[in-house]
Amino acid sequence: MKRGAAGRIGNAARAVLPAIIGFIALIALIALGSGALAAEPCIDEEPDAYRTENYRSAVPCSLSGVRTLSTRQMQALFESASPSLLIDVLPSPRRPQGMGDDALWFPPERTTITGSVWLPNIGYAPLPIEEESYFKENIERISEGNLAKPMVFFCLEDCWMGWNAARRAYKWGYTEVIWYPDGTDGWAREGLPMESITPAPRE
Repeated sequence: MKRGAAGRIGNAARAVLPAIIGFIALIALIALGSGALAAEPCIDEEPDAYRTENYRSAVPCSLSGVRTLSTRQMQALFESASPSLLIDVLPSPRRPQGMGDDALWFPPERTTITGSVWLPNIGYAPLPIEEESYFKENIERISEGNLAKPMVFFCLEDCWMGWNAARRAYKWGYTEVIWYPDGTDGWAREGLPMESITPAPRE
């Protein structure tokens, strides 16, 4: 094979590699979403720290300082005259840094509660500085700086991401934080309104 042709093949492979990595991450994300077929009973004892592993497992029944809603209560809030901000925190693969404009990339989509904002990866702990900034900037933006603006955090059933994110927002001084532990699983099961969205942009 001529050196020029080999170089072109190598460049093409490097361009496709980030997409392959992103696809593998997306497969892992799908596994996260299908890890539990039915919700496990909630845990009576509430931990005093963020969850740092095994995010797909039984969650606490409550979160101190935060209102917890059932699907019926969530539906009532959704249909109220002054609905809350809805924040989906399901993790998602990101476009790799330095990825060329000509490289293949498939932006993730998520079917979620209608009217939601998707802030992926903010439910991890510990939370990297970049993700913390993304979280803070976006909730400040969508709440218009109002610390008393009601906001609902959710993910999937048996998913600690929503619990972690709600706890973090409360620790930052937001006073009307709500956690919806049934997440999109519980919402979809009742046939309630859903739509396909992409993550909130990153600067």
